[in-house]
Amino acid sequence: MAELQEVQITEEKPLLPGQTPEVAKTHSVETPYGSVTFTVYGTPKPKRPAILTYHDVGLNYKSCFKPLFQFADMQEIIQNFVRVHVDAPGMEEGAPVFPLGYQYPSLDQLADMIPCILQYLNFSTIIGVGVGAGAYVLSRYALTHPDTVEGLVLINIDPNAKGWMDWAAHKLTGLTSSIPEMILGHLFSQEELSGNSELIQKYRNIITHAPNLENIELYWNSYNNRRDLNFERGSDITLKCPVMLVVGDQAPHEDAVVECNSKLDPTQTSFLKMADSGGQPQLTQPGKLTEAFKYFLQGMGYMASSCMTRLSRSRTASLTSAASLDGNRSRSRTLSQSSESGHLPSGPPGHTMEVSC
Repeated sequence: MAELQEVQITEEKPLLPGQTPEVAKTHSVETPYGSVTFTVYGTPKPKRPAILTYHDVGLNYKSCFKPLFQFADMQEIIQNFVRVHVDAPGMEEGAPVFPLGYQYPSLDQLADMIPCILQYLNFSTIIGVGVGAGAYVLSRYALTHPDTVEGLVLINIDPNAKGWMDWAAHKLTGLTSSIPEMILGHLFSQEELSGNSELIQKYRNIITHAPNLENIELYWNSYNNRRDLNFERGSDITLKCPVMLVVGDQAPHEDAVVECNSKLDPTQTSFLKMADSGGQPQLTQPGKLTEAFKYFLQGMGYMASSCMTRLSRSRTASLTSAASLDGNRSRSRTLSQSSESGHLPSGPPGHTMEVSC
C-alpha cells in the first residue's frame, strides 16, 4: 500500500484570539478498490480516537463539513481530537474525470477502503461523522469492523436499499430532471429548493458547474445501488457503538432516519430531529449540531470537563433537575431542537436532558 501524494496546506479560516493556523496534510493511498484521498488535521491524542468524516453525494469534505468544523464552538472539540476527512474517489478538489467505462466502487467497497486509511495513519479507533451516502459507508464499515468504531454521528442516513417503487420514481425523475437537480433533491428539502436561498444558489452552482460532474454521477449511481444494511433490533446485525442519528425537519430522509432509529439499540442510540435546519443540518445549524456533538462525546467519556456552551449555559438548574428525573430511565433518546426549546444528551446512554436553545 504505497502513498501516492502528500501535500501540506494551511487551513483557510479566521483565527480566534490566541489561535494558531491549523496545518492540514492531504494523502492518497492505494486500496484494493482504487486510490482514496483524505486530509488530516491536528495530531493524534493519546488514548483518543480520531474523528473521521465521510461526505454525501455531490459534495466533498470541504463543501459538506467546512461550516461545521469552522464553527467557533467546535474549536474546543477539534483541539481534543485529530480529524480525518475522507473524500470519496474522484470527489477531491482537482480530481481528474474517470475514463469512460470506469467501474466506480460500490458503497460496500468504499467502506472497505477505510481500513487502508487507518493502517496508513496507524490509527486504531475512530468516531465517525457521516452525511447521507457517507453515513451509509461508515455504518457498513462499523458492521464489519465494530472493534475500531467508538461512536457514530449519522446525518440523513437511509439504511434501506431502493425498492421497486423507489426505482420507478427514480427512473421517471431521471427522464425529466438533470443529474444536478436530482442530487439537489437528495440534499435539500423541496421547501428549501423552492425558496432558492443564497445557500441553495451556492450549492446548485457548485454541483451544476463541477468539473468532475461525471465522477459525481458515478458516486450517485453507487448510492442508488446500495444494499440494505438489514439492521434489526436485538440481532447481531446492528451497530454496537453509541450512535447519534440526526435529521432536519422536512428533510428528504426524515422517514428513513426515523425507521433506522426504530431498528437500533435504544440504549445506545440518540435521535436528534433539528427544526429550522432543512436537508443539511451541518450547513444550516452548525451551532446546534456542535452542541449535540459535544454532549455525545461527553456521554462517551470524553471532554468531561468541557465548559458549557450558550445552549446550556442559561439552563444549568434545569439540566440538574432533568438529570435527577430521568436518571433511572433507559430508553432511546429522542431529541428535538428549535429556536425555543430542545433536548440534548449528556452522561450514560439512555439519559435525556432538556435545554433552551
